[in-house]
Amino acid sequence: MQFSELPLHTSILKAVAEERFHTPTLVQQKTIPFVLKKKNAIVCAQTGTGKTAAFALPIIQLLLDKRDTEKREKKIKSLILTPTRELAIQILENFISYTKYTDLSTTAVFGGVSLEPQKKILANGADILIATPGRLIDLQIQEKIDLSSTDIFVLDEADLMLDMGFINDVKKIEALCPKKKQTLLFSATIPEKINELAKTTFKDPVKIEINPDETTAKNIGQLLYYLPKKNKTDLCLYLLRNTINGKIIIFRRTKFGVDKLEESLLKNGYKVASIHGDKTQSIRNKAIEDFKNKKSNILIATDVAARGIDIVNVDAIINFDLPNVPETYIHRIGRTGRAGKSGIAFSFCSPDENGYIKMIEKLIEKTIKVIDEHPYPISRPKHKKKQPNTISKHKKGRKSEASKKKKKRWY
Repeated sequence: MQFSELPLHTSILKAVAEERFHTPTLVQQKTIPFVLKKKNAIVCAQTGTGKTAAFALPIIQLLLDKRDTEKREKKIKSLILTPTRELAIQILENFISYTKYTDLSTTAVFGGVSLEPQKKILANGADILIATPGRLIDLQIQEKIDLSSTDIFVLDEADLMLDMGFINDVKKIEALCPKKKQTLLFSATIPEKINELAKTTFKDPVKIEINPDETTAKNIGQLLYYLPKKNKTDLCLYLLRNTINGKIIIFRRTKFGVDKLEESLLKNGYKVASIHGDKTQSIRNKAIEDFKNKKSNILIATDVAARGIDIVNVDAIINFDLPNVPETYIHRIGRTGRAGKSGIAFSFCSPDENGYIKMIEKLIEKTIKVIDEHPYPISRPKHKKKQPNTISKHKKGRKSEASKKKKKRWY
């Protein structure tokens, strides 16, 4: 299937072609037709599968159709709710690209920057609004937002929204929209609380699920290094000097870890940028722009800060700290190997992280290749086999009698 085969306006197809997108991804092929039919949908697919275009392109089409039949008003027609500032900016950039040959207007509101300019933009009206929950509620409290004409409500990265504690805010915002609307939920995973939210929010939704093994790209090489925790920085420097080239994203679990590694790499002469939740929005934006524009070739990030990154031509991922949620591993490595290009992911595993590897390999249904030839190797963890139960019936009986005696009441 080609994008040209989908019932999309020529202005949308022209914009998509200029982005050098020709063949829809699997999630786009499955989702776009249902959104165009104005169906409610719950879509489960991993990061890097093209989810943004899966809702953006049909939303633009639906708004263009409505524009042709109704009088234009300066009111929000579509609301996309997303958990982080980076995601909001990324989605805004995508909508601007896809609507360049239309007269639809798109804006975004999010925290970390001044509220006043956002109020002024909203006063001029917008067809499409992308927002983070906290900032949207701030604007609603100040009566600077009107969602009464919202026909399409999108909840993006719903599982991350849950992890960040935004679910109650989501419910408040959804209640500000009309009862009669099209609702779309996109998530990498569907935990029970998301299911509960969907039951109260959706009416007869279409469920679309892209399995993890379909989305763990075949063109991403995956390598695993077992080593002591104290040697992780040394191994990182060793690989950067001898093995890994190009644009690299390094994932760490904590903000402190990001800052510490950045300091080490800068001391060793590497061009590094970093992002995490304690950095201001302007600093985070600059770090991402420097990485995109090759002013730095290494970006160090925490998972939450990095969820919104969509950067082409990332050559390698380093999982400096393994994620304790296996789905996060797929999010991370999905930052490379995009648009049919190859990529590689290097994962460092210290003894305290052995359990995480087991969960990851179970999820992706694949054993990650182990590299033993490096300066800081340790023995691979041995998987304990369950011992067969060889207790005879006679012994079992005696053990049972002894247990009964122990359980005898003291009164």
